[in-house]
Amino acid sequence: MNAYQYNNKQIWKVILIVFAAAIGIASLWYTNYLVKSLSQSERTKAEVWAMSTRSIMTMPDVDDDFISFIYAVRDSLTLPAIITDKEDKIIFWRDLDSTKTNIKLEDSLSSRLSYDPIYFERELNKMKHAHQPIILTLENGEKWSVYYHDSKALRNLKIFPIIQLSLIAIFLIIAYTVFNFIKRTEQNLVWVGMAKEAAHQLGTPISSLMGWIELIKMKFDAEDDEVVNEMERDVSRLEIVADRFSKIGSRPILSNHNVYQVIENFIEYFKVRTSEKITFTLTGDNHVEAMLNVPLFEWIIENLLKNAVNAIDTEGQIVVSIKENIAKEEIFIDISDTGKGIPKSNFDTIFHPGFTTRQRGWGLGLSLTRRMIRYHKGHIYVKESEIGKGTTFRIILKSNLNYEPTQV
Repeated sequence: MNAYQYNNKQIWKVILIVFAAAIGIASLWYTNYLVKSLSQSERTKAEVWAMSTRSIMTMPDVDDDFISFIYAVRDSLTLPAIITDKEDKIIFWRDLDSTKTNIKLEDSLSSRLSYDPIYFERELNKMKHAHQPIILTLENGEKWSVYYHDSKALRNLKIFPIIQLSLIAIFLIIAYTVFNFIKRTEQNLVWVGMAKEAAHQLGTPISSLMGWIELIKMKFDAEDDEVVNEMERDVSRLEIVADRFSKIGSRPILSNHNVYQVIENFIEYFKVRTSEKITFTLTGDNHVEAMLNVPLFEWIIENLLKNAVNAIDTEGQIVVSIKENIAKEEIFIDISDTGKGIPKSNFDTIFHPGFTTRQRGWGLGLSLTRRMIRYHKGHIYVKESEIGKGTTFRIILKSNLNYEPTQV
């Protein structure tokens, strides 16, 4: 998968996320529309209740049937409400906590029904913040203010879409995580099976090549022939590669090694198989040691050096620097090239499986590299890069300080 295909895949993910967001927004919009409609309906009900209450309290001499009708209208409306006079004193209330509205107060002159002033003050403040008051003007010019709460159904409707979308989001996240995990597990099993089969298939021809090289040495007395020796090194390298593939899926065994020597040995092998116009330099602390699996660690270095070579058009320089951070017991391995560089937007993306900037690349090198570094309890990242000037990758490993320095 090249960069274009990878970006297309990312675009489709974004489109799906936007589509899901659009559904959520549409749901919220429609619920908000319903809330506004019901809110207007409840305000109308509150106005009817307020007028019926005013009629009962201010028209005591009207026909009994009419009064009964007014009572029926008033009692059919169930909204928490409070009516206050112009001095903000409570005249009447509706559907509030009954335990707070029938407290019997005793004084020396009389006994009367009253209410809990703290509770009512709190409820009145809530109602004032919830809605604009309904103003009732009496025949004598006095004005009453009617405050009310939303009904319980309307309050539940307001929070319902949030709960609904939250549950849907949680379900989608869990489903995506589970299916992604299953897919990755299946892919890993396929890759492990293919790798082991490739290692098995390579075993026979590699053994044959080793035998042919020994035969050439004996027949042509070529023990010291440089070309034959390099061929032998390449076949030995093939053995190492086959061994790597055979161990994919197994837990790597780590042992203590000198980091500088391991990298130096591989660079000596690698540089004679690349262009002479590319120079290799190894610098830094040559005594630091770490717990390594050498075949895997060489694979890490190989992938990074190959990427560096591919980034250099014709000629350039690759520098590998090793530095120990004693305070943190870490080893910094910086691999720098003078290639074309990496855009900052791709600093993390390049480690994703399938991402590549090359026309025929598979996009697995850096993904495998990061995975193998994690086997070594380390991590890798792009330390710096500039388009047209080059890139530096940094590997961080835990150093092994419990060693005896070797005398030279």
